[in-house]
Amino acid sequence: MKSEELHVKTKRKFKATTYSEHDDPIAPKLLNRAFKVNKPDTCYVGDMRYIATREGWLYLATVIDLYSRRVIGWSMADNMRTALVNDALSMALNQRKPGNNLLWHSDRGSQYASGSHRELLVANDITQSMRRKGNCWDNAVSESFFHSLKTELVHHFDFATRAEAKQEIFEYIEVFYNRKRRHSANNYMSPADDEMLPKSA
Repeated sequence: MKSEELHVKTKRKFKATTYSEHDDPIAPKLLNRAFKVNKPDTCYVGDMRYIATREGWLYLATVIDLYSRRVIGWSMADNMRTALVNDALSMALNQRKPGNNLLWHSDRGSQYASGSHRELLVANDITQSMRRKGNCWDNAVSESFFHSLKTELVHHFDFATRAEAKQEIFEYIEVFYNRKRRHSANNYMSPADDEMLPKSA
């Protein structure tokens, strides 16, 4: 690495955005860490995080297709109300138009357990799954994405505005992460390239 003038991008700690002390229904853990699937649009995983800017926090919610680890939906806002996660999932549904039997896995935060979010799932015949309380490994794919986002982008910028952060995050997701970044789960191909190849059952 020294001879090639390469440098490690290190991570910084960040706090969680999950509030699970609520009275809304909690879905069972149906995914059960089965992170390898053989068909696209059969299982999506979602999560949300915050990004610091000099204007204040920017919140990002994402939807990832487990088939290729592609980020297929996202939403950004200056708050983490339920609309944030609903908009991210709606983007994924509009772009991909999955059939029946879609499994949707997330944490058990108030946004994902809310009435309006459950209504969105019912309207699209989506089965809900939630990770166990305090167990990040149950949603390891989403955790991995946000780890990469933080260490490869966010921790190396001092965003002056939310608009600046939104632009950089958009480019990271669409230009780099989905189309260029290699994933070990995809035999070191990008999500976009991996989706072009058939997978065995």
